[in-house]
Amino acid sequence: MPLSYPRPHRPNHRRSVAALAATLLTAGLLAACSGEDGPERSVDAFLAGWRSGDLQAVGVVDTTGAKLPSTEVAREIKELSGELAATLPTLTRQGEPKITADTATASVRVEWQLPGQVRWAYDREVRLTHGDDDQWQVIWEPRVVHEQLTKGDRLALRRDTGPRAGLLDGAGQPIVTPRPVVRVGVQPREVTDVKKLVKDLDAAFKAIRPALVPAVDLSDLPERIAKAEPDALVEVVTLRQEAYRQIKPRIYDLPGTKFPTDKLDLAPTREFARALLGSVDPAQADDLAAHPDRYVAGDLVGHGGLQGRYDERLRGGPGLTVLVERPAEDGKLESTGTELFRREPQPGQALKTTLDVATQNAADGALRAESRRSTLVAVRISDGAVLAAANGPGPAGENLAFTAQVPPGSTFKMVSTLGLLDRGAVTLDGPVACPKTFTVDGRSFKNSDNFELGSVPFRTDFAKSCNTAFASLAPKLGGDGLAAAGRSLGLEGQWDLGTDAFTGKVSTGGSLAEQAAASFGQGTTLVSPLAMAGATATVARGAFIQPKLLIDPAPAKPAATGGPLKPQSIEALRTMMREVVTAGSGSALKDVPGGEVYGKTGTAEYDDNPAHTHAWFVGWRGDVAFAVFVEKGGASTASAVPITERFLRALPTP
Repeated sequence: MPLSYPRPHRPNHRRSVAALAATLLTAGLLAACSGEDGPERSVDAFLAGWRSGDLQAVGVVDTTGAKLPSTEVAREIKELSGELAATLPTLTRQGEPKITADTATASVRVEWQLPGQVRWAYDREVRLTHGDDDQWQVIWEPRVVHEQLTKGDRLALRRDTGPRAGLLDGAGQPIVTPRPVVRVGVQPREVTDVKKLVKDLDAAFKAIRPALVPAVDLSDLPERIAKAEPDALVEVVTLRQEAYRQIKPRIYDLPGTKFPTDKLDLAPTREFARALLGSVDPAQADDLAAHPDRYVAGDLVGHGGLQGRYDERLRGGPGLTVLVERPAEDGKLESTGTELFRREPQPGQALKTTLDVATQNAADGALRAESRRSTLVAVRISDGAVLAAANGPGPAGENLAFTAQVPPGSTFKMVSTLGLLDRGAVTLDGPVACPKTFTVDGRSFKNSDNFELGSVPFRTDFAKSCNTAFASLAPKLGGDGLAAAGRSLGLEGQWDLGTDAFTGKVSTGGSLAEQAAASFGQGTTLVSPLAMAGATATVARGAFIQPKLLIDPAPAKPAATGGPLKPQSIEALRTMMREVVTAGSGSALKDVPGGEVYGKTGTAEYDDNPAHTHAWFVGWRGDVAFAVFVEKGGASTASAVPITERFLRALPTP
């Protein structure tokens, strides 16, 4: 049988070419759909129009396919955005749209930036339809903005303030705690003589000590009483109980007065380290203008001092809730109860300081009777902790205790004496003349009240604060000897306390007359009370430790601890500072109980008139070093020393 073989297959070239053409045509159409003429172009145009408010570049239809005016859709998007309309969201298309026949679906990331840098992000779907005009059109519905929105809804933002953290003292206890207050008010029905009532209240408020700052303004009280309901309570002022008790006998029986009690978060006293700590008050107009994304009306804001500097840490983060609202029958928006986003309030973090309540109260009390600007800084010798920073009179707003830049006067003889002792230029009992005047390069120097001592042991020159003796010794310090001695006590150092502080600028070089003036704290030398308290603590301790104010958060770059000072020099200096109290210009303190007091008085000229002087006293008792400064205080024995005595008598002793 003959073998048979299958015939070879011959392709139909005409059919293959047609199929290939069809394949290429289909690929071209798909490329066109996902390329320049694809739905992603319409999606991107829609997202750009959402943000700009102009949707004319894209066609929009409703869910039935009916065309919608672009202006109507833009308006509805803005209305749906409600309270968030002023903060446009970031809109990002996620990948390529998915196409099914004549419809497409695009995934869009919506990100809102809420107040306080809070981010709210979610994904939405934008549907499109391929229209008769061969263009992709966005299908508009409120769900595009958020899946839970329907026509007429509005996004609303509720802001909940978290608990503000407090300032803690060195023992870790809150400085500011709930304390009793009395709200002085007036009930119009019972007022018999408005004019007399205002006069009597005004006199009583002005009698409170320390004086109320700012003073109570009663100028509008008659008008407020006239406009109030007869049984209403017209509030006049809120007083701490201790202030109220001072004037209770004068105001309690005045016709119409009422005195409901309450508790408010307050420091131990109105003055308590006020300039250092700052205050917490309702947000002011300038707060809202400067930080519209951070504060809203009614927020509590730290102003000045530590409260202002660490406001963000202390107040924490606000709680935010995005709600859905809908117009009620009367047209007013009401919550639907639907929450779309929630961020719980973040509590603030406390600020732990080194302050000691008893020491601060003693410092504030010591300044209470002083009418001039004055400060008192106390530092624990053993570790450098700032125990008190008082500024007066009253609840002063400027922290002069840390930031004043003033001449130190004769308190700086403590520094120049250390330099002289280190160089062997003087000894305790070596004689140094104290004439009535001493002239250097044509400039005449004199002593307070023009006293003279003759040739006396150097310890007597120091105890009696003889300027002319120090002027005559200035050449022994050389051009930079005074500055070197000051730096060994921490002056001019790079201190990091977590708040502003001036560490001093010591005169160096200069003419012979400038060196003479600088030897007793005049010339170009400037210091702050904190700097002098730190220097005094260094003398008492024998080595420099930077004063510290904050424990948490601890400052990042405190100054390095210094090496030990020369024991022989320090012992001699301590002896002389003790004799200032036992037999010198600070003798008013020699009977203060609680242990031996060491110190140095100072009177510092601050202009070209020798009669214009600041007053100083620096010293220590036990483990507490301190500096007292009185602006334009005159003789230190008449101002700074009495303040020191009041402080030490009020200061608890071990």
